[in-house]
Amino acid sequence: MSIFKKLTLLFILSFVLMTIIGLWIDNINSKRVDNFAKEKYLKVIDDIFKNIENKNYLDSLILKNGLEKVNSLDENSLEIIYFQDSTFGNISILKYKSSNIYILKIGYLDEQYIFKTLDEQSLSDKTILNALVFLDISVLLLIFLYILKLLTPLKTITKDIKTFANGNLSTRINIKSDDEIGTLANSFNSMASSLENSIKTREELLRDIGHELRTPIAKGKFAIEKIDNFSQKELLKKIFYDLESLTNELIELEKLNITKLNLTTFSAETLVLESLGKLYLEDETKVDIEIIEDFKIEADLDYLSVALKNLIDNAIKYAISLPIVIKVCKDEISVLNNGEKLLKDFEYYLKPFTQELVQRDGFGLGLSIVKKIIDRHNFELKYTYENSFNTFRIYFK
Repeated sequence: MSIFKKLTLLFILSFVLMTIIGLWIDNINSKRVDNFAKEKYLKVIDDIFKNIENKNYLDSLILKNGLEKVNSLDENSLEIIYFQDSTFGNISILKYKSSNIYILKIGYLDEQYIFKTLDEQSLSDKTILNALVFLDISVLLLIFLYILKLLTPLKTITKDIKTFANGNLSTRINIKSDDEIGTLANSFNSMASSLENSIKTREELLRDIGHELRTPIAKGKFAIEKIDNFSQKELLKKIFYDLESLTNELIELEKLNITKLNLTTFSAETLVLESLGKLYLEDETKVDIEIIEDFKIEADLDYLSVALKNLIDNAIKYAISLPIVIKVCKDEISVLNNGEKLLKDFEYYLKPFTQELVQRDGFGLGLSIVKKIIDRHNFELKYTYENSFNTFRIYFK
């Protein structure tokens, strides 16, 4: 889960909790205000009852308590706070819903007195409390938005770092700030510039070395043709062939570190056929292909076919009996050969210049190239030995 999702989740939880607390406090406060109003106005009603016949005193009592006579009421918008029958009539205290306006109804004999009052002090306290709760929620929202604004550059940094990792070495993070994020961006830009210069220098050196090695090799191969001694001629041919193969494999191994992959979508069957095409097999009976379930692969077909070609080449080279088997199942391709189990851990053979037997042809770079190609694609390479068969599997998930 990303930081932004975590922060959003935390904000939602805090917001819900704050809202629940605010509603709970508002409910408690409303009950407290209602109880206070009930006690206050019961005294007023009692005073009115005692002096119901004294008009002058009754008018002064109404004025003193801020009461206002009302002729009619909308009962649907009122809720009862208190009600009591008495010998001469009944009394009730009602309240307008979601407000602090109270109604005093006094039934005395055949007459009915209705008064409206506004508890300003209680209303003021409740308003202040609600305002504080609303202010807390607003501040929480502002803090959340401010944190999101502070962390927004991280999305840009993540995107640019991924672009750089995918081979675009000219990528730089364009963020100007004086905080730690700005320092991170500047540090990355410095590192990226250093790496880009180093890789470019390395590419130039690799290109120069390849050119300088191929030139004398080509001249040597041309000069060999003038030698009459057949045994010496074949030996020198073998030496120059090995030098040329080693040069090509080393250059190919190094290019894997800096070359950007050309991703396309193709079938597993296409990959197998492309790999076999790179082997130039004279005898096709050396390979048996079993396509149990074909599937689609998104990868660099050229490089991935080189990896599979190397696995097939090694399987043929070290097989005790032929044919070897190439098996295509869902999300994996396996290369099996009947041969001896590897003497060392599989990881040992994935390093450059390591091989099973020193007398075999090659330089021990084949599996190292396979490993680099598989890792560049974020695929997985596994080795197992069972029933006299070595099995190399490429997992595409």
